[in-house]
Amino acid sequence: MRLSRRNIVFFFLAFLALLAALALLAAALLVRLGTSRPERPLPVLMYHHVVPDGEDCNDMTVTASRLRADLRWLEDNGYTTVLPRELAEGKDLPEKPVLVTFDDGYRSNYELAFPILQELRAKAAISVMVFMQDRCADDFITWAMCREMTDSGLVEIGSHTYLCHNLGERQGHFEPGGVNGVQRDPAESDAAFQTRVLDDIQLSYDLIAEHTGRAPALFAYPFGLRDPEADQLIRELFPVSAVTYPWTADLAQGLHALPRYTVTMDRTPEELLNPPLFFRLKTGAKILLGRETVPAQS
Repeated sequence: MRLSRRNIVFFFLAFLALLAALALLAAALLVRLGTSRPERPLPVLMYHHVVPDGEDCNDMTVTASRLRADLRWLEDNGYTTVLPRELAEGKDLPEKPVLVTFDDGYRSNYELAFPILQELRAKAAISVMVFMQDRCADDFITWAMCREMTDSGLVEIGSHTYLCHNLGERQGHFEPGGVNGVQRDPAESDAAFQTRVLDDIQLSYDLIAEHTGRAPALFAYPFGLRDPEADQLIRELFPVSAVTYPWTADLAQGLHALPRYTVTMDRTPEELLNPPLFFRLKTGAKILLGRETVPAQS
């Protein structure tokens, strides 16, 4: 079958249009991926539980020596740890700021992580499930520990809600396909949502301020999941908030819903902050298309 000259021209123009569309998509991805340096980049690292060296780890834990190595790597590579309050106050930031965060408020944050922070003069924010402090749960930091760490100037205590981290019958676990964290149940009345979520967030804020002497600056969304009505209150109370998809925040876009990299024994800060291009393209495409992934726990 021979193509006419008109058909050849048509296919050639269609091919050029396809190339142009691909070029535009690539450009959009590269900008979103940070290949064009964001105006004010801030990587945010997310840890949870720290265990003694030699213990088995999962995706929620790192060993004490690994945490120390991570913080040393950051320092050796020009990063300076900052606190949420410093971001909120609009202070001049170091050339390469990094925000280190811990979620949930495990006792190991005080017993193992805090001495390392003191040793290296590194700063970190710990977002606590305030119910655990209120009930003096054995595996979680106490209010006295919160005050001591806050008074050191190296640690800020943030909110991870009071009970809204699926505490209770679900024991803090993510429920696929269910209502998780601060999400509103479609069948929930305004009054029920106010009591279950909005009052819960306010209570967490009030208790942290009361027991540490400082109003919390950071809110970490349970499971990284947001809700429009909860967002409004969170913005009123907390100058900084964080979610959980892997990206470097651009402070020029504001201080809310900052993305975070989950650090595990298999994913070091070096690997997370300097990923291969194919990983950046794959992750960036997901975020660009609105399909960012959410960890099972946070």
